Amino acid sequence: MGLIRWIAPMALVAGLAGVHTIAFAADAAKGKIAFEKNGCWQCHGTVGQGANTGPKLAPDPKPLSFIQVFIRNSNGPMPPYMQAMLSDADLADIHAYLESVPKSPDYKSIPLLNQ
Repeated sequence: MGLIRWIAPMALVAGLAGVHTIAFAADAAKGKIAFEKNGCWQCHGTVGQGANTGPKLAPDPKPLSFIQVFIRNSNGPMPPYMQAMLSDADLADIHAYLESVPKSPDYKSIPLLNQ
């Protein structure tokens, strides 16, 4: 239910702010460094799996434009990260890193769990 309360306001903010998809190549390796350097891992886990107070971000993160609007305009437990703190390039790299996180294997494919 909490996510639903964010979708409409974030869509409105994105439309009003004229947010566009970031138009440069993102680098997952740089994104992992930025994810760690900016402390994202402290609430979202080392690979975005969700931990402590932060929700799961990976695998299958929300679209970059959604994440950008949320991160820039957050008014909940997560503080907003303005562009001076986290550049658009770093944000795109973090998104690329989250997209690169593989899904967990199906438990049926793990022999030890199926004996």
